[in-house]
Amino acid sequence: MSRDAAPPRTAGAGPRPGHAPVSGTTVLAAALMIFGGAMAIFEGIAAIAEDDLFVVTRHYVFEFSLAGWGWVHLILGIAIVVAGCAVLGGALWARFLGVFVAGLGAIANFLWVPYYPLWALTLVAVNLFVVWALCTGMHREAHA
Repeated sequence: MSRDAAPPRTAGAGPRPGHAPVSGTTVLAAALMIFGGAMAIFEGIAAIAEDDLFVVTRHYVFEFSLAGWGWVHLILGIAIVVAGCAVLGGALWARFLGVFVAGLGAIANFLWVPYYPLWALTLVAVNLFVVWALCTGMHREAHA
């Protein structure tokens, strides 16, 4: 009798359901999500504490308290960090969540420009890059 020459399959050899291979672009997006989310958390904590770091303008199209913005950034920052860790782990749902929360983060930081312009625009750019990288990574990995 002939024996099959193929090596035995291990339990973890096949693709896991709900997970996908992670490309370099996706890993970079996840790392930037963790970094940007952590910075949003620190930004939120500083705003909640009403630190003197922020400039509060009186004549702005809409008014929202500094502490309110702090809570927005804190909650979004936590969501972005959680999604970034899950993207790094290869969870498919996390990519969609990552696109959503990074988009919300870009909008929140755009509206945050009057308080801390340089940092807000930096985080807008980071969040938009994350959205692009996650969408591009999904497209590339789907055709691989």
